[in-house]
Amino acid sequence: MSEQLVYLSREWSDQWLLGLQILLIVVVAYVLQRLLVRGITRLGSRYPLPPELLLPLRGGVRWFIIGGALIMVLERFGVSATVLWTAFSGFVAVAAVAFFAIWSVLSNLLCAVLILTVGPFRIGDLVELIESADKPVVKGRVVDINLLYTTLEEVVEEGTGPVVQVPNSLFFQKVVRRWRGTDLTPFNHNIHE
Repeated sequence: MSEQLVYLSREWSDQWLLGLQILLIVVVAYVLQRLLVRGITRLGSRYPLPPELLLPLRGGVRWFIIGGALIMVLERFGVSATVLWTAFSGFVAVAAVAFFAIWSVLSNLLCAVLILTVGPFRIGDLVELIESADKPVVKGRVVDINLLYTTLEEVVEEGTGPVVQVPNSLFFQKVVRRWRGTDLTPFNHNIHE
């Protein structure tokens, strides 16, 4: 019976020691981040530092200390910091490659949201994208706006022309000349130059 008590006391003492170490890490991290954030705030009030600098600095200090404390706690549980760093850097590398691969799609989605909310043109308007030196890239009537493309129907002298799909991001990279749908009658003879 005494052997079991000794075994249990050792087992529980190891658990208590682990719990106290984790509690100590958390408390020290909390106190350290509070002191550093308070010091940065005092520094900002003493010297004329802009709040745009202080806010990210305080946040960066806070997240740095929290991240360090998390790594220390995980090391207490037997997780290696090298394994964590390898996993994190691998995840960041894959995320960067994926973000780079879909950048044009994301750019077109964001530009579609801007086109639909700001409204630089609407369906039925005549738009012309202009390259440098006043060279038209494409000119046509807007027939559809979706999340990736704006569909233009080229207007020719005989009536309607081919349909062109222009990526939405192009409308924010080029100069856009626009005529509202109701203002087109005076310009009909100059549409195809």
